[in-house]
Amino acid sequence: MQYKTLGDTGLLVSTICFGTMTFHGGSGMWSKIGQVDQAGADELVKGSIEAGVNFFDTADVYSEGESEKTLGQSLKNLGIARKDVVIATKVFGRVGPGRNDVGASRGHILDAVEASLRRLGTDHIDLYQIHGNDSITPIEETLRALNMLVQQGKVRYIGCSNWEAWKLSRAITISELKGLAKFDTLQAYYSIAGRELEREFAPMFKHTKTGLLVWSPLAGGLLSGKFSRDNQKPEDSRRSEFDFPYVDKERAWQILDVMKPIAEAHGCSVARIALAFVLQQEFVTSVIIGAKRMDQLTDNLAAVDVKLSAEELKKLNEASKLPLEYPGWMLPFQTANRIDPNVQRPASAEE
Repeated sequence: MQYKTLGDTGLLVSTICFGTMTFHGGSGMWSKIGQVDQAGADELVKGSIEAGVNFFDTADVYSEGESEKTLGQSLKNLGIARKDVVIATKVFGRVGPGRNDVGASRGHILDAVEASLRRLGTDHIDLYQIHGNDSITPIEETLRALNMLVQQGKVRYIGCSNWEAWKLSRAITISELKGLAKFDTLQAYYSIAGRELEREFAPMFKHTKTGLLVWSPLAGGLLSGKFSRDNQKPEDSRRSEFDFPYVDKERAWQILDVMKPIAEAHGCSVARIALAFVLQQEFVTSVIIGAKRMDQLTDNLAAVDVKLSAEELKKLNEASKLPLEYPGWMLPFQTANRIDPNVQRPASAEE
């Protein structure tokens, strides 16, 4: 296993993070995502720990809170010392019928963190993330609530998920100006079939040193190897019933055409190549995997050992490159007028 710092902090996390969205299941959409019971969860957590994974991700809305309970119980059942794992959970989604049982307001955050602590059976959360964009609550209100939790020791680091680049950048600036706890991570969708965040987020990560936690690196299973042009709804696949996240399917088939011979050359699954591609991106901190079975877990964990060659990366990049979009196509054109080999720019303090 490999480890990286959690954003611009001193906390080390495994580059593979085990996601527990498949734990318990329950009703509605959660029944389609996974039905891993406590015994199955214990086996998957044990397998992850033995492989060197120290990072586990959940959320208060996963299976109506049962995912948090199951993860907390697994750590107890296995006798895992609290200090040896990094637990990440999230707040934002609706957890009750009340008008304030949702969102990123101070009131909801303070209620939700206590509920998550009880379900997880712990006295602190290592990484507490705002799970979505709250269009009503002021950013500073959210940040001050999170800062309070950090000061109280209930939360150690903070992050957000599925935010826009401008909003995350503004939040970081507010934290710096007001002396508040700063978002250390963004959890976002990223895969070889969905590279859109490279447009705005990747340059921002370099500037702000924010860590990226990748959800759905296999594009909701589309890159698992089960799907193809000729088999777009295989059995025993979550995506066959729950078509999420959005992916340009025709583009995905073209990418898979390039991935298959590379997988054959490495003697591994297509899924492992898809994960390896994401892991080898410099701005990625950790990749969240959501295995339901031990064979899936074993295959996914092995992605850290796949080293794609420069030629293989070139082929994958060419097959999956983003279409030109303004202002992206304008920037290199303008920058060319400022590049002069005879002029040296002094390195900034950040470089």
